[in-house]
Amino acid sequence: MSNPVFFTTAGSLGDVSPGGTFVLEGPEARHAVTVKRLAVGEPVDIADGSGARLTGTVAEAGPAGLTVTASDVVFEDQPDVRLVLVQALAKGDRDELAIETATELGIDAVIPWQSERSIVRWKGDRAAKAHAKWQSVVTAAAKQARRAWIPDVRSIVDTGALAKAVATADLAIILHEDAKNPLRTVLEGLQAASGPDAGTFREVLLIVGPEGGISPREVTRLSDAGAVTALLGQHVLRSSTAGPAAVVLASDILGRW
Repeated sequence: MSNPVFFTTAGSLGDVSPGGTFVLEGPEARHAVTVKRLAVGEPVDIADGSGARLTGTVAEAGPAGLTVTASDVVFEDQPDVRLVLVQALAKGDRDELAIETATELGIDAVIPWQSERSIVRWKGDRAAKAHAKWQSVVTAAAKQARRAWIPDVRSIVDTGALAKAVATADLAIILHEDAKNPLRTVLEGLQAASGPDAGTFREVLLIVGPEGGISPREVTRLSDAGAVTALLGQHVLRSSTAGPAAVVLASDILGRW
């Protein structure tokens, strides 16, 4: 069984080496001590959310924090092909469910999208609170999945800003029920174009619409910016399901798994 993971601030593991100690403080330490009840001698991982992972054993556990003796400190590289989920805002927390599951499956970043048909709106103070909630959701999911990287929640975009992101992406895929080419065909085309020794860092946007679907006008605008449409399967999936399903297929085809 894998070790439980607790997060510390980015870069804080840089000076720790095998045999040294690290003291985890704050809410994560309290969770480890009071909720998980970690005891001296138990194995644990500390990750900084930016790829560094300390593996060690608990040396002290108390109100002041969790002291861990390091047996190994490694840096986990990001995948050669980064997957970014562009998730349209959806009602009933379906958007949060989508990014939570996608994080557990390995998504590298998420972009909240205020699409034309999104019923939910991020405005004013709500925008900052909602963005913080999304970041909290992916952080908790990364912890559950024992990840060393926490996906970045980028700034919310409207369709105009998304079109600009599409124009600069290596590949942007609109998951759409009326598409002609299966997602597998589109991704295998990317893999063939890259080649196993291409050495090119690539980022793929997987674009998922809201409950009411992506409007024809949005499909045209994003397609004009360079996006391609792809069919995920023979059935119509919910907004909360499409993104995670695409992450699974993409991770397999692109050799991430």
